[in-house]
Amino acid sequence: MRGLEQVPWAYDLLVALFEAAGLAKWRVWLAREAVGRTLDLGCGTGRSLPLYPAGSRPIGLDPEMRLLLRARKRAASVPLVLGRAEALPFAPCAFETVAVSLVFCSVVDPPKGLSEIRRVLASGGTLRMMEHVRPEGLSGRLADLVQPAWTCLAGGCHPNRRTEAAVARAGFAIDPSTRRTTRTLRRFVARPAAPS
Repeated sequence: MRGLEQVPWAYDLLVALFEAAGLAKWRVWLAREAVGRTLDLGCGTGRSLPLYPAGSRPIGLDPEMRLLLRARKRAASVPLVLGRAEALPFAPCAFETVAVSLVFCSVVDPPKGLSEIRRVLASGGTLRMMEHVRPEGLSGRLADLVQPAWTCLAGGCHPNRRTEAAVARAGFAIDPSTRRTTRTLRRFVARPAAPS
């Protein structure tokens, strides 16, 4: 499905507006504690790529070539890969960190994407995630109502996904000390849960 990501400068402008309204701090949080080989899944135009700390080795992945071309200008030395969350082109246990920022609202098959993240995470690896989620109450019902039209207009974005719950269902343990919330945003660190 195609949407605003087909016009990278417009996509960047919209994200810049959200960052000016406070999202920039969350983006810095997402990147700052990444360690080792790091997959920036859904890197888009590369806004997070320059933020990764020394010692991490980021690799950006996105399904949209136009966004990757813009990301190349932002982070010339970072390897970039064309690919989708549901079929990550990497070996098992390839990454110590997977960072995901505002991506799973538009992943076609979220359980498959989360399964792929588990597959490519090394033992002891971490998932660092920042996502928008379905709000509660009347706002949530409104998100449900507008979802079909919004998804068509916004390149597959589902404003009513419960991504945090999906992460837990996929077998990740969310570290409550890292969890922060707003009405529609969540950020947290998660690790594959130990087998029971």
